[in-house]
Amino acid sequence: MIEESAEAIAEPESTPLVKSRLPYLLVDSDTMLQSVLTDCLETDEPLAIDAERASGFRYGQRAYLVQVGINNKVIYLIDPVANFSPELWASFSAALSSKAWIIHAASQDIPCLAEIGIKPKQILDTELGSRILGLPRVSLGTITEHYLLLRLAKEHSAVDWSERPLRPEWLEYAALDVDVLHELWNEVSKDLAANSKMGIAIEEFDALIAQPPKPPKLDRWRSITGLHELKDARSLTIAKSIWDAREDLAISKDIAPGRLIPDIAIVAAVKAMPKSKSELATLKTFSGRASRTYIDTWWEAFSSGNTTKNLVELRLKTTGIPNHRNWPLKFPDANARLLASKAAIAELSESQKIPPENLLSPDTLRAICFEPPGVFTADELGNVLRSKHARNWQIALLTPVLLDSLQAKAKETPEVSE
Repeated sequence: MIEESAEAIAEPESTPLVKSRLPYLLVDSDTMLQSVLTDCLETDEPLAIDAERASGFRYGQRAYLVQVGINNKVIYLIDPVANFSPELWASFSAALSSKAWIIHAASQDIPCLAEIGIKPKQILDTELGSRILGLPRVSLGTITEHYLLLRLAKEHSAVDWSERPLRPEWLEYAALDVDVLHELWNEVSKDLAANSKMGIAIEEFDALIAQPPKPPKLDRWRSITGLHELKDARSLTIAKSIWDAREDLAISKDIAPGRLIPDIAIVAAVKAMPKSKSELATLKTFSGRASRTYIDTWWEAFSSGNTTKNLVELRLKTTGIPNHRNWPLKFPDANARLLASKAAIAELSESQKIPPENLLSPDTLRAICFEPPGVFTADELGNVLRSKHARNWQIALLTPVLLDSLQAKAKETPEVSE
């Protein structure tokens, strides 16, 4: 047997891409935005789209830069903070909204673009397409290296995009993110077609656009990191009061809440139970940029939470199906169905080279296992999946798999007496 040389089996080397190959322009005036509008209306090709946020610095998820790439022509870096005329911005937004977009990880950018009036007609998502292809890593840099043998510079990914003026090296980075998108989609789409997965991808892209915005999370303060360390209702009430004060201040100052005081400072203040404002101010574990500047705010919130008679619930009342972690003891039948269905989906995932969570969301799987169809037929299970917004391709693949696992476990699991 002749062994292949190291050179013959070595992976091809990638080339660093540190500068955009297309010219790019910062757009911050009506005159320039009019040029973008004209170019967008003239092209019939999909536009390469990206957006940059400042969520670690500012309150909310607003877009502070919108990148628009026109294939083989130019990249426009549009400053949505600029003082554009409302009429022109409305025309520009409508033009972008009428086009197909090539985008990476659309679920991250669609909400922030919708906030400034830009919504896609059609998306071609290189990240989601790569997931459907079963690629193990799907970041923009990873798949660009995989398909195009180009290494993207990523050193400015966490900068404050709300800063003005935008720095030249940041603009270069922003242009790079759309520079590769047209080429990248060409390769991803070839792979999808070769693996008979283009239909699946299109269904997923369309579903992503049609997906309604997530409703606001109830009791968001309960997501405070380290809240589990507080064991009684009074402590939780104080924590909520400080969280509310931080939220109000963050909104008024347009600053990310964690940059005022981090979650760990809230928990630390509650655990220390200071007796005075000065004691809170000298508490070393009560940290953060605004921990002393706004000490009056924090102390007022602490005092309010410590004296109110309206204590919060110790535990959030659950709605919907119970937490699946409690199923083994409380709902053994449902747990048996869940384990069998997970195993079946894992096997299907391996054969189809599609991640389990893309075959069916974990929440949907748990809902079906907890309350399975009354009649175990393909039609009935398909109707249940459809009612939970499963796509046609998912229903076709999953119905026989889930039907078998649910039927088998329903017969094998003995009844548990009350």
